[in-house]
Amino acid sequence: MQQITIITGGSRGIGKATALCLAKRGHHICIGYRTRENSAHEVVEMIRNLGQSAISVQVDVTDEKQIVALFQRAEEELGYISGLVNNAGILKPQATIEQLTAERLNDIFATNVTGYFLCAREAVKRMAFRHGGKGGAIVNVSSAAARLGSPYEYIDYAASKGAVDTLTIGLSQEVAAQGIRVNTVRPGFIYTEMHTDGGEPDRVERIKDSLPMKRGGQPEEIAEAIAWLLSDEASYVTGNFMDLAGGK
Repeated sequence: MQQITIITGGSRGIGKATALCLAKRGHHICIGYRTRENSAHEVVEMIRNLGQSAISVQVDVTDEKQIVALFQRAEEELGYISGLVNNAGILKPQATIEQLTAERLNDIFATNVTGYFLCAREAVKRMAFRHGGKGGAIVNVSSAAARLGSPYEYIDYAASKGAVDTLTIGLSQEVAAQGIRVNTVRPGFIYTEMHTDGGEPDRVERIKDSLPMKRGGQPEEIAEAIAWLLSDEASYVTGNFMDLAGGK
């Protein structure tokens, strides 16, 4: 089966690295992005230079209609969707519980949780045997924060990723007999631009010496794990969690 994969949040960081990693393995890619149009177009060109088809689609994953449109366009322009990487996510500036607001919480959960559910729903509608699909694989990008809690920094983000973990457990069992595998990667302290969104661009440098491996991770290291979970080599793996956090 031809591999056609949608990656949300694919214009930078782990999403970009995953897109390039998958393209090298023969995947055709649909990049979902929210605001970084130029960056998304650059990734598309890089994929095409690797010999694979690629498109970019602007999508706000908090908007159900935009998610539906993303899948429809990917299907129309690339073909049968065999893979989904649920990667789009947001992080707000570091805060304690006393500083959190309903607006902030709703923003984080709408993107990091509701968006994942809706993208997974659209993937299942196309992949499931009961809908005439041929099966497929979904990889959710969670975080080590789901296990660690991120006290004094991002307990709201951590809680949203905990919800992603629960989604993985339940959905993997719900669709296993429909030919769909659902797994999760939980990155730890990775060198990406997301730390800037949290107000501390050099956070990994501050923390790295406290990690068992004494270093932060690279987006490409996460991408390799995602690529494996999407591959036929992981054909008997579902409902699983792969921690990539340097031993933390």
